[in-house]
Amino acid sequence: MSDESPRPVGVVVGGGLAGVTAALRLADAGLDVTLLEGRPRLGGLAFSFQRGDLTVDNGQHVYLRCCTGYRWFLDRIDAAHLAPLQDRLDVPVLDVGRSAGPRLGRIRRTALPVPLHLAGGLAAYPHLSLAEKAAVGRAALALGRLDPADPELDRIDFATWLRRHGQSERAIEALWDLVGVATLNATAPDASMALAAKVFKTGLLSDPGAADIGWATVPLGDLHDTLARKALDTAGVRTELRAKVGSLTRTEDGRWSVESAGERIVADTVVLAVPQTETHDLLPAGALDEPELLLDIDNAPILNVHVIYDRKVLRRPFFAAIGSPVQWVFDRTHSSGLKGPGQYLAVSQSAAQAEIDLPVAELRSRYLPELERLLPAARGAGIRDFFVTRERTATFAPAPGVGRLRPGPRTRLPGLQLAGAWTDTGWPATMEGAVRSGAAAADAALHDLGRPPGHPLQEAA
Repeated sequence: MSDESPRPVGVVVGGGLAGVTAALRLADAGLDVTLLEGRPRLGGLAFSFQRGDLTVDNGQHVYLRCCTGYRWFLDRIDAAHLAPLQDRLDVPVLDVGRSAGPRLGRIRRTALPVPLHLAGGLAAYPHLSLAEKAAVGRAALALGRLDPADPELDRIDFATWLRRHGQSERAIEALWDLVGVATLNATAPDASMALAAKVFKTGLLSDPGAADIGWATVPLGDLHDTLARKALDTAGVRTELRAKVGSLTRTEDGRWSVESAGERIVADTVVLAVPQTETHDLLPAGALDEPELLLDIDNAPILNVHVIYDRKVLRRPFFAAIGSPVQWVFDRTHSSGLKGPGQYLAVSQSAAQAEIDLPVAELRSRYLPELERLLPAARGAGIRDFFVTRERTATFAPAPGVGRLRPGPRTRLPGLQLAGAWTDTGWPATMEGAVRSGAAAADAALHDLGRPPGHPLQEAA
């Protein structure tokens, strides 16, 4: 007969990046963990699906070298080699709004110390005047002195701060929004200055290589579903798909009862890693002081336009555009498994409130001519396929004031934690924020169980 005490039981509700991270962390600490996901797959809103012979990502996702949480996640699921980083930041930016014709510039860095690592790239950036470049430099230095955790910054929008620091509309379009829209999913007038400061200070001003870009060279489902599931299985996590949780209640002995798909699991600790509205519906009374605040956290959409040409029209892995409705374009030919001649381009459109519900025919008539304007090789090319993916709730809206609405990982009820990119991670709604939230929730749970975590994310910036 064994004298060992039974292992604590943990339940994680939600199989996105936050939930998978929490489950792995709890299992690694010795808990008996069950992960419940209502969908037929893992990965949350960063997933893949089949369209004929193609494997399609629902949207283009990238990360930066400074995303230490997501990089930990990739290492933990043995996938880092499938989502490599650039050796050095290099973003082609094509301006087609000039009367003199298209012009290509690049946002680049050197190996010099911060902030000199960006000085040469800014000096050579052709889309800003000399005066605008000088003003950008001054604003960057001012931004570097900010504390993103200052609640006063959350009360103003990014555009107001930029105007106060001498930024022209051209500088906002050609630089600040070029980066900000993609990372915040909002234009400067609609973005909290606190979150903008977090993005730019961490990504551009913390380390010379912080903004180097990485992306998956395989479908996202290979990472966030297949390899994540393998890591969970290896860690001993029981993963149940199509298992929507119906209720969450306290037991008489102070534990938790989770009801899902006709099954009742009694747990010592629970992590809710689902969207804010679903969290609100599952939260027991007394879990948060003002649970209705969760319903005030709005969502923001992302639209992706997918075009398959009958020939190669782009010879770069990606580029950004200004002077055009097109934002970012990525070559997904190899990762999608496209067979035969042709090229598959994905156009990623953030802050897409004005377009998210437009008919496919209207989006086709808008974006095919724009791609021909950006890419002369596309003129006259045959279209093998054209389709659209829409994520209406892709991220939480990073509006001014959202900081006070975002709860931390702990609730007022022992043994119940919250996770999700929408929780108070200090980051906008990114894969990085999702992973960090799952780690924070798991660490809070382990602390309360008397199993203090020795976890690498505790030292992450």
